[in-house]
Amino acid sequence: MIEPIEVCAFVNGAAVSVARGATVIDAVRAHDATIAEALVAGTRATTDSRGLPVALNEPVSGGMVLRIVSARALTGHGDDE
Repeated sequence: MIEPIEVCAFVNGAAVSVARGATVIDAVRAHDATIAEALVAGTRATTDSRGLPVALNEPVSGGMVLRIVSARALTGHGDDE
């Protein structure tokens, strides 16, 4: 079986296609470069579909669901945006 060249992930509900082996930050950049900058700056954070934090350098898997939240939301000091 031939492995796909790209995988599809979902960032805030929008489908993005990234190269196989791409990371979470790559997928977010494909969705919105401004949001990616906020993640790198630490003002925003990434969670999975269950609300658990996801590292920016984690490889993207097909069908992965990512949500961008306020970095404060993960510490319990702010509201989800």
